[in-house]
Amino acid sequence: MADCPDLEQRDPQNLNNHVKVAFEDALGEPEGAHSIDCVWRNSYKCFNCGKNCCYKFLTTLCGIFIALYWGCEFAMITFQHVWCFTPSLRVLAIMMGCCQKFYGTIVACCLAPLCETCGLFFSKISVTNA
Repeated sequence: MADCPDLEQRDPQNLNNHVKVAFEDALGEPEGAHSIDCVWRNSYKCFNCGKNCCYKFLTTLCGIFIALYWGCEFAMITFQHVWCFTPSLRVLAIMMGCCQKFYGTIVACCLAPLCETCGLFFSKISVTNA
């Protein structure tokens, strides 16, 4: 684990590939309905300026606190799995192993003779085609 995050590639796992926030992903004029070139150019600049300023403002205001919250959330999930869920699953696996042996013995003692008797009984039936 690095002491500092990668400041160039900030989404190495492509977690947010679906988030399309470029001007071209949000706005587009079809053929035959074009605005004046200066309007389109200035719209592009305003869109990017608004998006960048707003995003930087929100991340400056909330980013650290949200990151702290998610860090605590994942810490709680890890704690639950390490200290609660995994030991509980291990206890369940041990107990079910005992139950499997217990019920296997009951089935072998009670049902096996019954199935063997039915097999002997039905083995005496013969089918002939007329």
